[in-house]
Amino acid sequence: MKYTLKKSLGQHFLKDENICLDIVAALKKMPFQQLLEVGPGGGALTKYLIQIPAIDFKCVELDQEKVDWLKHTYPVLNDKIIHQSFLDIECPFEGPFSVVGNFPYNISSQILFKILDWYPQVEQVVGMFQKEVAQRVVAKEGSKVYGVLSVLMQVYFETEYLFEVHENSFNPPPKVKSAVILMKPRKELVAMKSERQFKLLVKTAFNQRRKTLRNAVKGLFEPQELTDPIFDKRAEQLSVQDFATLSFKMR
Repeated sequence: MKYTLKKSLGQHFLKDENICLDIVAALKKMPFQQLLEVGPGGGALTKYLIQIPAIDFKCVELDQEKVDWLKHTYPVLNDKIIHQSFLDIECPFEGPFSVVGNFPYNISSQILFKILDWYPQVEQVVGMFQKEVAQRVVAKEGSKVYGVLSVLMQVYFETEYLFEVHENSFNPPPKVKSAVILMKPRKELVAMKSERQFKLLVKTAFNQRRKTLRNAVKGLFEPQELTDPIFDKRAEQLSVQDFATLSFKMR
C-alpha cells in the first residue's frame, strides 16, 4: 500500500531518521501522559511516538489517503486518528497534554493560535516550522522579525529555538529552510488589562511598525497618556512586559 504527496496540503514528509530521533528526544525530556501529533503524514515521527510507553496517543490527519495508509501500516493507530483539519478539532484530551509535529507550513501561524486557545492545558509543544516562522516565534524585542506572533506566543509560552533542519531531510525538499522549536507555558503570566485589550494593542502597534507608537496607537489612548516617553518608541522596541504594562493605560 502506497501513498502520494499532495502539494495542496503543503505536504513535505520527513525522511531523515536522525532528525526524527532528535525531535522525539526533545519531547521526552519532560514527562507527559497524553500526546497529540499534528499531521503524521507518512508516519516518520509516528512510528517512534507509538513506542513511548504508558501514554495516551492521538494524531490528527486531514488526508484520507494518509489515514488509510497509517491504519494499514500501524494497526495500533486504528482508533487513535482524528480525521479532520487540525484547525477544526475540539480539544483532544481532558487534562494536560503535549503537542508534537512537523506542522504544515501553509497554516503554521493558525496552528500556533489554535494551540494558544488550549492554554494552559498544553504542557509543551515541540514543533517543526518554516525557519522564518520559528525565528519569529522566539524573537526578542529589537529584532527585525519580532512581531505580533512573537508577542502573542511569548506572553503565554517560554520559547526556545532547538535546531535547524536541512531541506534534503524531506521528501520532496521544500523551498524553505526549517527549524524545530520548543514552547512551554509560563508559570506566571504577566498582568494585563485584559486579553482582548492586550491583543488589540499589540496588533495595532505592529500594523504600522515603522511609525512611533504615538502615531500607531493614538486611537487607543487618551491624549494625556501619549506624552509618556515610551510612545517615542516603535512596536519592535517594546518587550512583552512593556505591552502588558501599557495595556492598563488604554481607554
